[in-house]
Amino acid sequence: MSPWPERRSISSARILTGLAADYGVTPEQCLRGTGIPVAHLEDNTREIDARQELRIVDNLLDACGGFRPGMGLAAGLRYHLTSYGIWGYALISSPTLRDAIQMGMRYLDLSFAFVRVRFEEEPDRARLVLDSSAIPSACRAFLLERDMACIIALVEDLFGVRMPLQAAWFTGAAPRDLTPFIKTFGVTPLYEQPENAVVFGPSFLDLSIPQANTLTASICETQCRDLLERRKARSGQAGRVREELLRQPRLMPDMETVAARLCMSSRTLRRHLDDEGVSFRQLVDEIRMALAEEMLAIPGMTMEDISARLGYSEVSNFLHAFKRCKGVTPSQYRKGRA
Repeated sequence: MSPWPERRSISSARILTGLAADYGVTPEQCLRGTGIPVAHLEDNTREIDARQELRIVDNLLDACGGFRPGMGLAAGLRYHLTSYGIWGYALISSPTLRDAIQMGMRYLDLSFAFVRVRFEEEPDRARLVLDSSAIPSACRAFLLERDMACIIALVEDLFGVRMPLQAAWFTGAAPRDLTPFIKTFGVTPLYEQPENAVVFGPSFLDLSIPQANTLTASICETQCRDLLERRKARSGQAGRVREELLRQPRLMPDMETVAARLCMSSRTLRRHLDDEGVSFRQLVDEIRMALAEEMLAIPGMTMEDISARLGYSEVSNFLHAFKRCKGVTPSQYRKGRA
């Protein structure tokens, strides 16, 4: 079972591809193998799986030649309250920082965090402890930095100024260049600590948030609760179907084959997908079009090659399907992306 909620807003994917552009990495490179079409990045109603976001991070780091300390910080500072939708509005309408933290913790699964967060309060300090142990090792350092920097960005959005910290703790070894860390946290981080944590004075907990509104906070919490329930209801089978379809896109298994791999009947799978608001055909088309976009970005790859790799029996079938989905022919799409 995944340690994170399976469904999340596509907004984080858009932020990550925006960061990638600063490193000369294209959206197509970031989305390779995810099954997410580039066009979906601008549709705020879309949701993706946590595994798809992890793949985006993997792709970004691979394209950059590996992780470099500070990359995750640069990502995290791009996440503002509005990036989180209703969860962000619930925080900003909370009465105090303490209330915002409690609200955020209750509905943390609506955020983009891959770390697990624990709040601790002592007489002389308060801290948010970040557990990154469940994150795949290839992405762990990046996502720990990102999620820690997200806290800094969120608190700055709440109050309009960056909150002074007592300390920032990391369990890992210190990087050679501490400049981006000192700039982000306002203190020199401590390394080889027992926990990853953001530490601050407890007096900040009772600071009033300028845009606090008790009625709005109550409405937002209700909407957070409803959204969490809807996402839980949609989690599961669609993501597993996507994984199966991506295993062998050239052969593109039918519903009966996928259902058998998932140890259920095709009728049961269809019912699960109906409950999640998606059809098997939609998932097949989504995967094929996303892979087609990737292949069209490869110079020299012919329409015959692409259609064969996507499992189309005829090139004309691929051409018609692409135009129906994108509104332009594959050749026109390729020219527009050049």
